[in-house]
Amino acid sequence: MKNNFFVYLFVLIAGLFSYSQNSKEILCKVLDIETKVPVSFATIKFERIQNGVIADEDGEFRLPQDYKVSNKNIVISSIGFETLKAVLIFFILILQFFRNPKRHTHTNEKHALSPVDGKVVVIEEVMENEVFKDKRIQVSVFMSPLNVHVTRYPISGNISFSKYHPGKYLVAWHPKASEENERTTVVVENKSFGQVLYRQIAGALAKRIVNYAKENTTAVQGADSGFIKFGSRVDLFLPLDAEIKVKLNQKVRGGESIIAEMK
Repeated sequence: MKNNFFVYLFVLIAGLFSYSQNSKEILCKVLDIETKVPVSFATIKFERIQNGVIADEDGEFRLPQDYKVSNKNIVISSIGFETLKAVLIFFILILQFFRNPKRHTHTNEKHALSPVDGKVVVIEEVMENEVFKDKRIQVSVFMSPLNVHVTRYPISGNISFSKYHPGKYLVAWHPKASEENERTTVVVENKSFGQVLYRQIAGALAKRIVNYAKENTTAVQGADSGFIKFGSRVDLFLPLDAEIKVKLNQKVRGGESIIAEMK
């Protein structure tokens, strides 16, 4: 296709010269000779023009009127408008993924808030084997790639446990993801709930978990506690007498939605 650009550009320059002679510029246009479609944002480099020129979205650009053009001194490159759009969309998605919008957290010692944005996919009584080694209510929130992936402290209190575990990258909804995937486990204590554990779990796309929680420091409800890069799920383990305030498949917002309440 590069040769096609050369030939068609040369013909266009010759044909448009008379149109532009009064403006002291040559109006040029880059087309695909096979499809006759303008090549948007193509980069055209010429001898004696150090940085070259870039065509606009219609494939048009201008040269000095006295410039002598030949196929030998033209180099044209283009990723194509559709490719450019795809790159821009990907870049926007990356920016969206790493966003951290401000949340309006109403702190309440008797409430456990959702640590992340997403959808509630698990509410069940389970045996928690890493720290408590007894039964707890597990509430799991799944995050899609479009959700905010910042993790926030569900309650205020003292951080009594914080540990990182390397592991696999099973899909987030896999039954063994909570125990076999890369993950971090954090326990926060206060008078109302006693101990609350939350676990960041990497998924099939996630390659790194960031955990800000440090043992023997104070957690503030709703404040940032970590980040899962391209990641996927957070499990919350609550006392059996906690009153669950969410339902399966309910959408929640980190630092705002109430997951459970202690009477």
